[in-house]
Amino acid sequence: MNADGVREHAQSLPREPGVYQFQEGETTLYVGKAVDLRSRVRSYADPRSARIGRMVDRADGLEIAITDTETQALLLEANLIKRHQPRYNVRLRDDKSYPMVQLTDHDAPRIELTRDPAESATVFGPYTSVRQVETVVKALREGYGVRGCSDHKYENRDRPCLDYEMGLCSAPCTGEIDRESYREDVTAVERFLEGETGALADPLRRSMETAASQQNFERAANLRDRLEAVEAFHGEGGEAVQSVGDERTVDVLGAAIEGESATVARLRAEDGKLVDRDRHTLETPGVDGADGPVGGVAGAGGERGGVPAVLAAFLVQYYAERELPDALLLPERHGDDEVTAWLEAEGVSVRVPGAGREAKLVDLALKNARRNVGGHDECGMLADALEIGAANRIEGFDVSHAQGKAAVGANVTFVDGSAETADYRRKKLLEQNDDYDNMRELLEWRARRAVEGRDDRPDPDLLVIDGGEGQLEAARSALADVGWDVPAIALAKAEERVTTPDREFSWPSDAPHLHLLQRVRDEAHRFAVQYHRTIRDEVKTVLDDVPGIGPETRKRLLGRFGSVENVREASLEDLQSVSGIGEKTAETIHSRL
Repeated sequence: MNADGVREHAQSLPREPGVYQFQEGETTLYVGKAVDLRSRVRSYADPRSARIGRMVDRADGLEIAITDTETQALLLEANLIKRHQPRYNVRLRDDKSYPMVQLTDHDAPRIELTRDPAESATVFGPYTSVRQVETVVKALREGYGVRGCSDHKYENRDRPCLDYEMGLCSAPCTGEIDRESYREDVTAVERFLEGETGALADPLRRSMETAASQQNFERAANLRDRLEAVEAFHGEGGEAVQSVGDERTVDVLGAAIEGESATVARLRAEDGKLVDRDRHTLETPGVDGADGPVGGVAGAGGERGGVPAVLAAFLVQYYAERELPDALLLPERHGDDEVTAWLEAEGVSVRVPGAGREAKLVDLALKNARRNVGGHDECGMLADALEIGAANRIEGFDVSHAQGKAAVGANVTFVDGSAETADYRRKKLLEQNDDYDNMRELLEWRARRAVEGRDDRPDPDLLVIDGGEGQLEAARSALADVGWDVPAIALAKAEERVTTPDREFSWPSDAPHLHLLQRVRDEAHRFAVQYHRTIRDEVKTVLDDVPGIGPETRKRLLGRFGSVENVREASLEDLQSVSGIGEKTAETIHSRL
């Protein structure tokens, strides 16, 4: 569509408020609002930026919707941007990546981290640091014994699981604690999560002081670190927000831009107490971080670009479907007259504080925004791509053997995109030259331990199998047999295709969520090969070369002494104590090793 085409379209438009959409076929390229549709659309005949000029050149059609008021145009624009996600608009992406803590709606509530909370649960968050939340949740479980197990593990138990023995659960499942006392503990947990830090910090501090007085310094140091995490959990800015008049709710916004991505951090205060914080990502085509105008970003009429344009877009798109606060604190003016009129009509007080407590809160919101800008949330992107609730905790699996000999399985764990080596596990498998059966045996072992409560790790959000469709089917067969309901996918090395039970994905090679899966897959492979080499070297190369030592005698030796190194250090008398080892064979082993 050239300049003449734009003028021709504009000539037939009414001088009324409304919304316009530049189209390329069935695709919406840009959505804008206008007080005067004819005047606004005609301004695109001479666009103020090269980017909007390219958009106009691509467009082959124009659609309009007339509204009764400017406010209606504002809200319709927000809805259309959210629905069509036009390439040339500043647009808010709903961010599901930040973890929350939920207490489930059960007779004996469960505490857990989630990115997809149940509607019936009591939910706290979202939070920005997964590791900090995990530390605090563990401290809450140790302090109050609230269960963290799945319903499958909880039901039909006749004895407490390992969590009870470790002091992480008071075992309401078997009646080790009565329901009334358990509910009191859950209430204490809720008090802490609502902001009463002392509910957990005070008993932790007492335990730390007791451990120090008993000269148990290692435990005291551990408790000190946990106490610091707990005291920092509700973060800076926890001081009361100075309300003015009847302002009960106050939202504080900070924004930062990098490239074609922006982050808006929002702090929420109710009744003078900071109760919530979250961050949201926006696509910002054509917006830079400067305060000067960026023509065409929010329309061709000359609105300001940079942070003001981001704030204006966020305010409308975020609050169009949510209840507005009584007051908004912003780092700078958004500069959009229609947004100003809408907020005034809704009775929202908008302030840009220059000093004092409110300015400190805006600074905190800006710090939160700058911390995330330009970053990729691989876990959230992966969960969205696979359409699962979360992908924060991932376990990877691989098997390794040499023609069926020294077969082993590896199970690695990634939390929030990073390897959690303390949660790595490995297993010797039956010696068989069948990758599918080996994978089935490995997954059945992992699933059975989880279902029976013999694994001290939390259930993962996702299982990643090193291999293709065959390995995935073997793994899913094992999961179904045991009854462990965890999503599983496979990633093969050949074409880097992600296989799920329903389809295959071929993501771009630079996709961050693909890189996350590759790290998990490659680490599982490395860990499996390393363990296989250890078993192969110890069992095959060393002991199998000793005359008179067959497979059964080798197993008895390793069963008796635990390792080749211990066999090497054993005396002749100790060697002869093993069934099948005589004096001559013992001397041969001693000399060879």
